[in-house]
Amino acid sequence: MTKPLAIIIGGSRGIGAACVQTLHRDGFRIAFTYVSQPQQAAKLEISNEIKSYALDIQQPEFVSKLFTQVQQDFASRPDLIVMNAGINLPYAPMGQYSHENFKKIISVNLFGAFNVLYEAANHVKDGGSIIAITTSMVRHAVPGAAAYTASKAGVEAIIRSMAKELAPRQVRVNAVAPGSIDTDLFHAGKTEEAKARSAALSPFNRIGTCEEVAEVVSFVASDKASWVHGQIIQPNGGMV
Repeated sequence: MTKPLAIIIGGSRGIGAACVQTLHRDGFRIAFTYVSQPQQAAKLEISNEIKSYALDIQQPEFVSKLFTQVQQDFASRPDLIVMNAGINLPYAPMGQYSHENFKKIISVNLFGAFNVLYEAANHVKDGGSIIAITTSMVRHAVPGAAAYTASKAGVEAIIRSMAKELAPRQVRVNAVAPGSIDTDLFHAGKTEEAKARSAALSPFNRIGTCEEVAEVVSFVASDKASWVHGQIIQPNGGMV
């Protein structure tokens, strides 16, 4: 029997790389994308099992070609799509946040996610699953993070609508919204004091690991979560 196929958008590091390894462990063949680090991506590859592809999700034609190429390479439509790719930029109050940075974060995190989810809706197998990685910050206001949070809130709105639209095909659509996680994105630009404040948001007084998020993604993608649909699941250590 052919193993199911997962496409992970943004899989070369952090939560995405943990999803690559966890989902492969749990029986998926994996196609994953990266932006600028082919050598790092290549370390995750396994012949006939895990393959990496360069992709700029801001370009709809590139995203469309990616889905076509993956299906040719693996001779299968995807059973699972995980939309993980995204960026963050330095925090700033609304009255000081630059217009350029706002356009950039929306272009990647929201428009880019739209490009991926558009193709996912058209290519996922009946009975498959679509999962977007968002953030618990949509429900926990953080000063200076309005642009990032808004971009992810938009993705959650898309996910909820898709869940209604794709239900007739038995496609489950959900989001996984972590709290503070030990990734390059989390550490970028933060002082040790800021990191400690983030850890203190959880009653466990720590930040989560990429592997902890990947295990939740794998569960949501599995038949064990067959009645989980249109939900925002929050692995955040009790932050919200």
